[in-house]
Amino acid sequence: MPFDVARIRQAHPALAEGFAHFDGAAGTLVAEPVARAVAGVLGGAVSNRTTAFEPGRRALAIVDAARAAAGDLLGADPSGVVFGQSATALTYTVARGLAGTWKPGDNVVVTHLDHDANVRPWVQLASAMGVEVRWAAFDPATGALPVSAFTPLVDARTRVVAVTAASNAIGTVPDVPAIAALAHGFGAVVYVDGVHATAHLPIDVAALGADYYVTSAYKWSGPHLAACVAAPSQWERTAMLKLLPSPDAVPERFELGTPSFELLAGFTAAVDFLATLDDAAPGSRRESVLRSMAAVHSYETGLFERLLDGLRSVPAVRVLPAPAGGCPTVSFRVDGEDPARTAARLGDQGICVFSGDYYAAEYFTAMGLRETGGAVRAGIYHYTTADEVDRLLAAL
Repeated sequence: MPFDVARIRQAHPALAEGFAHFDGAAGTLVAEPVARAVAGVLGGAVSNRTTAFEPGRRALAIVDAARAAAGDLLGADPSGVVFGQSATALTYTVARGLAGTWKPGDNVVVTHLDHDANVRPWVQLASAMGVEVRWAAFDPATGALPVSAFTPLVDARTRVVAVTAASNAIGTVPDVPAIAALAHGFGAVVYVDGVHATAHLPIDVAALGADYYVTSAYKWSGPHLAACVAAPSQWERTAMLKLLPSPDAVPERFELGTPSFELLAGFTAAVDFLATLDDAAPGSRRESVLRSMAAVHSYETGLFERLLDGLRSVPAVRVLPAPAGGCPTVSFRVDGEDPARTAARLGDQGICVFSGDYYAAEYFTAMGLRETGGAVRAGIYHYTTADEVDRLLAAL
């Protein structure tokens, strides 16, 4: 059946305000079932976790349900799901946990394509431990990040390879399984930033070869809560400073303090919502998520082609190169205009786009654009319509 974007838009009440949202890479609108789940916990009898009384048991159930939901979304073991306030915070947690085993002469591999959240934690910890940082470079002519960029960098002293599953700046989807296979051949750990990819693609962390995979729910219609997944045995090998009375068990020992039960309920509701994006999605929630996200990818790809064709038809617009088949995100500049000015002029017409480097600092530095304002970013999300694409193009 055709992708029912009208039904999906009805589930995002904020769209009724009339803005055209091409800002999903920075954060999407919240789906109504998610807001309802969050409000339900805030308005109900939910206490801190305990088995002694019902409100405490409800808190335990909320946490368990959220771990199961993350497992179904990503194809991960629920007992290896760690929640945190952001992908950045979780990446710092993992980096600190792994860095204690690094020694001078070791190295970590990062890329010039990644969001800084998957660059700076590794660079900073490497500096603190006297460990070499090696950089995988993308092709500036195409925007591709090939496996060959990693081949001369990874060796027996490589401890971590950190790579994005999709660029938040230009949508490039590297061959993560091949990169992971190369890294694993030398015994390195693979940390995958899935923040941008999870909103647009069916995800299977085992197929990707990710030892750790991080995602943020606010990028796929959920609340501001992130999850990092890994095999429980991988977490057991990851060090963590914690309070004496707090749990020693995985995954709880990595979740400092009392969690936000309302946001955890919203996380589960967001996964449940994603599982309904394809009306015909059958079977288990995991099966429904996979089929729904495949439908999302197909729908978004068609709209993105319309957007790219339109951008390339405007003589004054320069589209930054990216390989075909990536996530539906494009960066561009209007000749002679500061990107912030372009974004503001579009914003005056109710069209939401971001400008700057969007924390992809290494990418824009390598492209020679960071000092002059970066670029303007527009992205397709599964509630975007063809009319909105045409509205953006007409405004440009």
